[in-house]
Amino acid sequence: MQPEGVLLIGQQAVNGGQAAIRAVNPATGEVLEPVYHGGSGSEVEQACRLAEAAFDSYRETSLEARAAFLEAIATEIEDLGDALIERAIMETGLPRARLEGERGRTCGQLRLFASVVRAGEWLDLRHDPALPDRTPLPRPDLRQRHIAVGPVAVFGASNFPLAFSVAGGDTASALAAGCPVVVKGHAAHLGTSEFVGRAIQRAVAKCGLPEGVFSLLFGAGNEIGEMLVSDPRVKAVGFTGSRRGGTALTAIAQTRAEPIPVYAEMSSINPVFLLPEALSVRGGAIAEGFVASLNMGAGQFCTNPGLVLGVKSGALEAFVATAGSAVEASAPQTMLTSAIHSAYEASVEALAKHPKVREIARGQAGDSACQCRAGLFAVDAEDFIADKSLQNEVFGSTSLVVECRDIDEMARVAERLEGQLTATLQMDDDDLATAKALLPVLERKAGRILANGWPTGVEVSHAMVHGGPYPATTDPRTTSVGSAAIRRFLRPVCYQNLPAGLLPEPLQDGNPLAVTRLVDGQREG
Repeated sequence: MQPEGVLLIGQQAVNGGQAAIRAVNPATGEVLEPVYHGGSGSEVEQACRLAEAAFDSYRETSLEARAAFLEAIATEIEDLGDALIERAIMETGLPRARLEGERGRTCGQLRLFASVVRAGEWLDLRHDPALPDRTPLPRPDLRQRHIAVGPVAVFGASNFPLAFSVAGGDTASALAAGCPVVVKGHAAHLGTSEFVGRAIQRAVAKCGLPEGVFSLLFGAGNEIGEMLVSDPRVKAVGFTGSRRGGTALTAIAQTRAEPIPVYAEMSSINPVFLLPEALSVRGGAIAEGFVASLNMGAGQFCTNPGLVLGVKSGALEAFVATAGSAVEASAPQTMLTSAIHSAYEASVEALAKHPKVREIARGQAGDSACQCRAGLFAVDAEDFIADKSLQNEVFGSTSLVVECRDIDEMARVAERLEGQLTATLQMDDDDLATAKALLPVLERKAGRILANGWPTGVEVSHAMVHGGPYPATTDPRTTSVGSAAIRRFLRPVCYQNLPAGLLPEPLQDGNPLAVTRLVDGQREG
């Protein structure tokens, strides 16, 4: 099985006519076959036209049919077998175990959304029966459900070629909501994306769904993405990537004749608060766990612990020394692309040259292209507060320790932080009062708050929140991971005094779908 270098539009494989794109093995520099040619306005038009044509039919598929479709995608991806993993290794430089785990996560979240669809609670069905005799005014019969917003454009991420890509969380949650999806695949893993796109294509055909439910486009540069977001048939966008990319797409979406939401997960440095008692009692173990988290995947996780805050003390000095030694022992790791590696090197150089920042340790240097050398730096809290550039995300295995005079200064630093995906408290029982004082600030700053863990590793579950205030995301009310991600692609519709023959099936008398409903304010079913 080999990729063919094509775009997938509905059930067709199409050769693009624009600039050539080639995947590159970041570990070796080898340029990989086949050549892909980017799409043009013609391919965007065709994909969006098919998505619009599919929308009304697809959004009214039965709960069982839609759930079965999501499960069919998972099965088709698994049936790709080793060919998918081998291609992904070549295109990303990631180890086999990581990619096999990511494939499992991808299929697991598809099956999670299948169970969510079957349960039907996402419909949020409500019925306020008519009260014709109510005074001074009667109440009409009111019924509400949530429906899909329309076709969704999804952008594949660079750092997760499976779980945040063609069949990743954005695609899975949009399809679960009843939205056709047009994906712009990431240029770094073209063959991987084509393999997964063909798996979805096959699932669409096997389930007898309209072909416009899914399309996959590629393009060099930003043109294809800009055209997708600008297309009036697209009603929402899912994006994982840089702050610059996410804000650019948001600007395009907001200047359309009909503005649409862009759900962009972007920039986060994920502060870790080392509270005094925990640091005193187990600072060495915390330091080792910190560096292990920092080095995971060469630091190419949006939840990488890029900032550590502690109160100046002998315990903090010991933590820094232990963490520094672990960083110095860190082997170099291949980064995903040459562009990511270049950006990482520039970010680390900016820290190294900053007059108020001191270098604690650097990891082992690599001897081949695209290798990440870990780093640890430190800065005084007052200097950190004074220079907002020190909050810039370093996408890779480098972190900055902020040394605070006392807990009050730590709290002031917390107040100055931008929005984050996560905030972590390393604490013991005797730190509880300090943690309680910090918690209201952290709730305002982050989407997920951890105690005595590490932010890398995001559980795909019902309670998970992978979001947060800007610039972590463009909409802090949402999550891109977990079952609540489906809510991004839904909107409520109220039906007033509609005759029985016009009511959608979920809202008909007798609750034919046997789904939980709120009837006159009381939960039933």
